[in-house]
Amino acid sequence: MKKLSFYLIAFLIVPAIIFTGCKEDETVDPIDPVQVLKDYLISTDMDLNHVIKNADDAKFVTGAPAADDLAAFLSEHYIIDIRSATDYAAGYIEGAINVPFADILTEAANADKKMLIVCYTGQTACYATSLLRLYGYHDAQALKWGMSGWNDATAGSWNGNVGNIADGHANWTYDAAPTNQTYEAAEFTSALEDGEAILKERVEAVVADGFKGKTPLDVLDAPGSFFINNYFSETHYAAFGHIDGAVRINPLLIGDDSALGLDPLKDVITYCYTGQTSAVITAFLCVLGYEAYSLKFGMNGLWNENAGWGTPEDDVTNQWGFDSNPKDLPIVQ
Repeated sequence: MKKLSFYLIAFLIVPAIIFTGCKEDETVDPIDPVQVLKDYLISTDMDLNHVIKNADDAKFVTGAPAADDLAAFLSEHYIIDIRSATDYAAGYIEGAINVPFADILTEAANADKKMLIVCYTGQTACYATSLLRLYGYHDAQALKWGMSGWNDATAGSWNGNVGNIADGHANWTYDAAPTNQTYEAAEFTSALEDGEAILKERVEAVVADGFKGKTPLDVLDAPGSFFINNYFSETHYAAFGHIDGAVRINPLLIGDDSALGLDPLKDVITYCYTGQTSAVITAFLCVLGYEAYSLKFGMNGLWNENAGWGTPEDDVTNQWGFDSNPKDLPIVQ
């Protein structure tokens, strides 16, 4: 009887040990937050192209209105001015609420109309708008040219920062674009496993870091220190010339892996015509984990009088000081 009991116990225990051992040997692949975030952005139609233009085809930026349209413009926007309190007090758009950049997500929760973000030049506002759209405020827009485009009295930030430093510079070239390479994705860490939660965590972190930009001369003088992407059309890449070594990745998407053309081991510089589109792209890249920066003032800061703009009869709406000038809209003081 004792022998029978021994065999019965052994019959029950041995399989349990075997199965327990098997469980201990099983390995579970860790969650990759980068891939989870990318999958979530693609599944919710929030790749970069739909941050630049939302589902209603509304671009991230809108220009100041004509004087006759001002009343309607003001009535349909919840205006958030992220300039310093001192500069805001010196002159602001009627109804605009002044908050620091760091508080844009908190203030956004109070908006009861389409948000319009306002800064000095439109660049930091575009950076903020990119983050707001990723956070769920898909209709948010920035004021193109910022307060510089609103009134001549507040235009100093653009007037004082256009230039032609690339003209004759040794690091400006008309060479063909380098062949694009493929790299690993940028990395970041997160204890979260849900795509929506990871996205909000990342946006909040990027907001906390503040706007990230580099001056034109910093990049032009040392292009080898950066990975530079010229976000122009192929035609304009050739017509304007470009910073030596600058690649041309446009479109720049995670859905088709074209974003893997960026080197995650270098500081990524994006430049465009005004620094406004590049600000949107830079914020998006920072959320993905890149150490990314926007080239401030874009082509206008590099070579405002470059022949690549064409003539006034051409579409030169991104060229400051030609057909893009301050309007004469009212400011409150």
